[in-house]
Amino acid sequence: MISNIHIKNLKSHKDTNISLKNLTLLCGQNGVGKSSVIQSLLLLRQSYQKNRLQEGLELNKPLCEIGNAGDVFYQFAQNSILEIQIDFDKKDEFIWNFAYNENKSSSTFLEILKESKVDFEILKQKNLFSKSFQYLSAARLSPRESYPKDDYEVEKNRQISIEKGQGELVAHFLHHYQKEKVQFETLHNSHAQFNDLLSQTTAWEREISKNVNVKVENLGKGYEIRYSFDVEGNFPTNDFRAENVGFGVTYILPIIVAILSAPKDALIIIENPEAHLHPYAQAKLTELICLAAQAGIQIIVETHSDHIINGVLVQTKRYTSENKGVDKQNVKIWYFDRDEHNHSAKATEVEIMEGSRIAKIPLGFFDQIGKDLRFLMKSSF
Repeated sequence: MISNIHIKNLKSHKDTNISLKNLTLLCGQNGVGKSSVIQSLLLLRQSYQKNRLQEGLELNKPLCEIGNAGDVFYQFAQNSILEIQIDFDKKDEFIWNFAYNENKSSSTFLEILKESKVDFEILKQKNLFSKSFQYLSAARLSPRESYPKDDYEVEKNRQISIEKGQGELVAHFLHHYQKEKVQFETLHNSHAQFNDLLSQTTAWEREISKNVNVKVENLGKGYEIRYSFDVEGNFPTNDFRAENVGFGVTYILPIIVAILSAPKDALIIIENPEAHLHPYAQAKLTELICLAAQAGIQIIVETHSDHIINGVLVQTKRYTSENKGVDKQNVKIWYFDRDEHNHSAKATEVEIMEGSRIAKIPLGFFDQIGKDLRFLMKSSF
């Protein structure tokens, strides 16, 4: 697992150092550097996938597109080196130093410097660079008529997404691995009759939309997702196309599939899991995320939802009282703000105390509800 990330001179990150746990939450206002932390990892992985990481950093495709060197390099840097350091399991340290040349600011590739410290034989075993990795962005695909097919990426590399974390291969993935058993018993939804991937995916989707059934069909050139609903009398409705069922049901599907199919020590990066979800659905999804983290799957979540944050706190308290959910020792929460003097990202750890309370709440940390309630409760007399 990744235990620490240290970034220098990447976008708004002048010098950012954050520790990670099984579950790491990145939160804060828009444009303060949360996504850039994730992009630092994606840049390394996509460069590795293209067999270019030994030579340098590939800034574009398939996981993210930064643009050119001028776009990725911190404007007020005091030297010409972009550095990314990743520590795994608190013992294996990898340091990449990439050269920025102002005369080549339009370049889409940064050359690696000899000062870098990387053992590629060990590196390829780590979750960020292995098949045990999934990235699901905020730009996940909306419900559509059909989904693409990619035998190599799904069947050989076990990927749910290739392009920018869209989750475009979820239908193919679910169809191919539908009978595979969900590895961790703690992730088994008790309402499912069986413990295979499709049954468990359907059971967790039912936490989002009551009595829904998930169906995936092979169309030959691609795949189709359809839904039906059980009604009283124990018979289902006709099948509905994905476009005719609520956005959230399909939007959450890649997340559920990625979590249920993940092995121990896998890495899953999820942006805005709350998108298109009712607060109750957000709470149930958070429960699944926390159970997976406690089982040993590493999950990094970028979120703007207080329901996700509160859901995690609830699950840490459940672990204390019921031994379910997630141990607070396996959770890190980072709040990002901006140093306006240097126009740089500033990360503050939000500590979870006994009783799942938050100590020393940073200014601006999900405080809008409190502000609104105080205004609404003001006496007008």
